[in-house]
Amino acid sequence: MDRRVFVTGLGIVSPLGLDAKSTWEAAIAGRSGVDYITAFDAEAFGTQFAAEVKGFDPMQYLSRKEAHRMDRFSQFAVVATEEALAQAQLDVADSDPYRTAVILGSGVGGIISLSKQFDLLKEKGPKRVSPILIVTMLIDNAPATISMRLGAKGPNLGVVSACASSADAIVQSWDMIRQGRADIAITGGSEAPVAPICIASFNATGALSKHNENPQRASRPFSIGRDGFVMAEGAAILILESRDSVLKRGVEPLAELAGYGNTSDAYHVTAPSPTAESTSRAIEIALSRSGLKPEDVDYINAHGTSTQLNDPMETKAIKTALGEKAYQVPISSTKSMTGHLIGAAGAIEAAFSVLAIRSGIIPPTINLDEPDPECDLDYTPLQARQAEVRVALSNSFGFGGHNTVLAFKSVDSV
Repeated sequence: MDRRVFVTGLGIVSPLGLDAKSTWEAAIAGRSGVDYITAFDAEAFGTQFAAEVKGFDPMQYLSRKEAHRMDRFSQFAVVATEEALAQAQLDVADSDPYRTAVILGSGVGGIISLSKQFDLLKEKGPKRVSPILIVTMLIDNAPATISMRLGAKGPNLGVVSACASSADAIVQSWDMIRQGRADIAITGGSEAPVAPICIASFNATGALSKHNENPQRASRPFSIGRDGFVMAEGAAILILESRDSVLKRGVEPLAELAGYGNTSDAYHVTAPSPTAESTSRAIEIALSRSGLKPEDVDYINAHGTSTQLNDPMETKAIKTALGEKAYQVPISSTKSMTGHLIGAAGAIEAAFSVLAIRSGIIPPTINLDEPDPECDLDYTPLQARQAEVRVALSNSFGFGGHNTVLAFKSVDSV
C-alpha cells in the first residue's frame, strides 16, 4: 500500500504578515519583522525588542466570547488553521471526523494568560483568578479549540519539546497517517511568548540578543557579530493527508512530507552538544527514512538561531551528514527575518520549505555581512535567489537536546 503523506494546505500568522502570502513575500524580499516591543513597557529589560505579530485583531476572525476564552497563541492557531483549510479545500464535515487528527506544538502555551492571572492573584487575591485560566494556559488548548470548532474527532494532542515542538507535532501527524490511524492531520504550532516573564527569563540565560540600538539587525545567524536570538510570536499550520485522501478529494498537493529524523543530544538542558553527533544523525535518519541521499538535497532551512553555540554546531552537523555536498547546498535561516517563534519555529520553517519547493525561490539570511569563519557554508546571504528545489530539509533543535529534521519533496505524481 502507498503510504505517502502530502501537504495540501498551509496557513501562517507571523511577524512578517497575517497570512502565508504576505509572510512569504516579505521573507523573499528580505524584510525584518523585528522591532521594539509594544506588548508591554520593556525599558527596564536587557532586551527591548521582539518580532511581534503586527496588526492582529482577533475580533476580525472570532466572536468576542471566543476570543475571550483563548490565549493569544490559540487565537493565532485558529486563524492560521482557517487559512490552511481554505487552501486545502477541506471541510472536515465532508470527511470521517474520527480519522481527522489535530496535533499542534507549543513551547510555553498560554504564558500571557498565566502571567496576567499571577498579577491579579498578587494584587486582588485568589477569588479574582479567572475560572478559565486552566484551559487558556494549557498547550493543548490550541488543538482542543480547533478540534471543537471543526468537529474533528480523531487524535487531538498538544506536543511540547521546546523549540522542536511543532516539528515534532508534524512528525506525530506523519506517523499517524503512515500507520493508517488517520487520513488527515491538522498540524503545526503556535506561540505567543512576548511577555515580561519570558523576556526576563531568556535574558537571564543570556540567550537573547541585546542589540537594542538597531532591532532589525539583531537577528544575525551565522554572523561573526551575533549575540543571541530574537523572541518572536506567530503560528503556522499544515494540512497533511494520506495518498488515498488526496485522490478521494481530488486536490493538488503542495509537497510530499517524505520523512523525518529525530534524536536527543543527552548532553545539556540548554546547550547543544559541541560534537554535533546527534544532530547530524537526525539529518542522516531523515534522509534514510525518506529514501534520499545527500546529493538529493537542494535546500536546507536551518535552525539558525543567531546564538554563539547553535550556529557553528549546526554547520558542523550539516557537514558531517552531507559530506562534500554540504558546500553545494543553499541554506538559509529565516529566523533572521521572523525571529525565533520558539515552539512554532519548526512549523513556520516547514511551511517556508514547502513554499521554496513551490516557488523555486530560496529565502535569504539577512544581516549576514560578516560570516563567522566557523560557519563557512552557503547561507544565501542578504538576497533571495532562484533555484529548482525538489528536496528541502527543515532543521529544528530545542533546549533539552531535541533534534528534529523534516524532509520535503516536490510532487511529480500522486
